[in-house]
Amino acid sequence: MSQPTTRESNQYVELVRVSPDFRNLWFGQIISLLGDWFNLIGSAALIATLTGSGLAISGLFVVRMLAPFLISPVAGVVTDRYDRRTILIAADLLRAVIVLGFLFVRSTEMIWLLYTLTALQLAVSGFFEPAKNAILPDVVAPKNLGAANALISATWSMMLAFGAALGGLVAGTWGVYSAFSLDALTFLISASFIWRVGYRIQPTQRSQGKSVADGVREYADGLRYLLRERDILMIASQKGLIALAVAGGFNVVQVAIAEQVFVIGEGGSLSLGIFLTVFGIGTGLGPILARRWSGDRDGPLRQSITIFYALTGVGLLVLAPLSDFYSVNLGMFLRGFGGGVVWVFGTQLLLQNVPSAVRGRVFATEFAFFALASALGAAWTGFSLDRLGISGTLWLMFWLNLLPGSIWLWWTVRRNRARTMPG
Repeated sequence: MSQPTTRESNQYVELVRVSPDFRNLWFGQIISLLGDWFNLIGSAALIATLTGSGLAISGLFVVRMLAPFLISPVAGVVTDRYDRRTILIAADLLRAVIVLGFLFVRSTEMIWLLYTLTALQLAVSGFFEPAKNAILPDVVAPKNLGAANALISATWSMMLAFGAALGGLVAGTWGVYSAFSLDALTFLISASFIWRVGYRIQPTQRSQGKSVADGVREYADGLRYLLRERDILMIASQKGLIALAVAGGFNVVQVAIAEQVFVIGEGGSLSLGIFLTVFGIGTGLGPILARRWSGDRDGPLRQSITIFYALTGVGLLVLAPLSDFYSVNLGMFLRGFGGGVVWVFGTQLLLQNVPSAVRGRVFATEFAFFALASALGAAWTGFSLDRLGISGTLWLMFWLNLLPGSIWLWWTVRRNRARTMPG
């Protein structure tokens, strides 16, 4: 077992060492994600402290998801038309300015400003995320694409773990406004790293028309591509389906557990940091360990998604009774482990199967599915918390989690049968 581990570790190290463009993109992501978790914990803790309402907390996550959903049609076309590196830099600079506005939210009457700024910040993120995914095959060699995707996804998880812990410490010790200030700084540092990426706009992007009518046509072409390529559509819908059932409202539940059940720090900010840390470790380890078996092979990637849907359910079963602090964290870890594999392997299947000319639109549409479903998931979770309580909501999530897992299993079996049929 030690040889595969060493070989895979060397693959990641070699990728970072020999590819300066990927290295700078990766460093920028590390810094930016650190600030993202500072902002999320600060925002959630601030709303919890000022309102004490589960519905108000869920409203934060609804806004965080609806904004990128609404902007996604434009973001997809822009990502396929223009220099993806420039889009990433502009998004970082805009977000640095926007998050400084959180410093002015000081009372319940100013909650509207927090929601407004959150909407603006996440709308800009709606450009950043598809551009980040679309640029990856343009800055790494095809043979390194799987390792690059796994490393970037694991970095998201590691920064969730480290950033959430550090963000919880900062917010719980020095107050939530310190977290907002540091978030703005991280966006500026991220932009400086991405500036060094030697990306050049692709020929397929130069050939696009620049009028509004051309943009509408390009967006419609992207939708037609998804409707025509049913397998790509199914892969792109997975994040949205699991967000509707579980992931969209899970952050709301984590905040509620931290604020009401295991309260550590101001507004439960330290306990929330611990939960996010454990969850992040799970999401980081899952794809790295699962990839040792699957590699970047299409069949094993699809099989892994089915298996780890089931592990997500196990995590919810452990978590739902809220028995004690340790079992809650074990449930967080298992849910993160399974969900991380579903997320990363779904992205890898798209990276391997979607051509560059429509990659931005496909990832933007996938992000739109995910954002809308997350908003709906956060909304129903807020209502459920006020009516069923935390444990009842977690049990409901367990049953709903069976739906996306069953749909993916059905599609996988159907696709395999179709591929083995003669003629």
